[in-house]
Amino acid sequence: MPALAAAAADFLLTGWLVLAVLFALLWWRQTVTRNATAVDAAWSGSIGGMAAIAALLGSGSGTQRALAAIVAAIWSGRLTAHLVSDRVGTGAPEDGRYRALRSWLGRREQLGFFAVYQLQAGLALGFAAPFVCMAWDSTQGITGLQVVGLGLAAASLALETIADRQLAAHRRDPTQTGRTCRTGLWRYSRHPNYFFEWLTWCGFGLVHSAALGWFAVLTPVAMLLTVRFGSGVPFTEKRALASRGADYRDYMRTTNTFFPWPPRPVSRATAPLETPLP
Repeated sequence: MPALAAAAADFLLTGWLVLAVLFALLWWRQTVTRNATAVDAAWSGSIGGMAAIAALLGSGSGTQRALAAIVAAIWSGRLTAHLVSDRVGTGAPEDGRYRALRSWLGRREQLGFFAVYQLQAGLALGFAAPFVCMAWDSTQGITGLQVVGLGLAAASLALETIADRQLAAHRRDPTQTGRTCRTGLWRYSRHPNYFFEWLTWCGFGLVHSAALGWFAVLTPVAMLLTVRFGSGVPFTEKRALASRGADYRDYMRTTNTFFPWPPRPVSRATAPLETPLP
């Protein structure tokens, strides 16, 4: 067992070096294009790529290796394709998060962006690590917890896809320009896409449990911190308030931030925003 752990650790070390170089090249690219949006697609694609390579090279059971590769490929492929079609391949301006970061960094812009790109490389390594460990896990067959995790992840991924499509349809509707999407899943949460992304990783945590035991809880916790308190919800809320103002403030009064819940009654929608919903 220690030898297998050492083999997985060696793979992760090599993977970190490769990712550090890859994201440095991407950083250099954005110095020319002045658009960092592509790094998000590279992040999700790197996780799937590392899982696939680990599944080919790992010495664990065939079931666990195949499970790691398939699960990571489905998640990574969906998110990467969505990011490319929605942001990278449309010729749209740089994502607002990165524009705001450029403004805040000022003269330290490129040094700061290099650090951000390397942080992305580290995060990709961290989220890929459980799949890598599965590739060296000797567990035969699929455990009961893994079956539950696969079901939870599949349902959550499907709902996240629905939320993305509902938002895309809202944005394409010219009559909704400047208005907040409040239909479908967006009626119950201001960020259903982020909620179901986190719930997907809760399912992945159960899938990783055979290889990692209780340590499998770390990636769902990390994803929650990332989307709810890091680069997800806070930046999106700030941009929405700047672009939609009063309409979005009204949405905030009636709709939960993260966890889906029926909208608050209109009679209670006058509650001050200083007591935010969860």
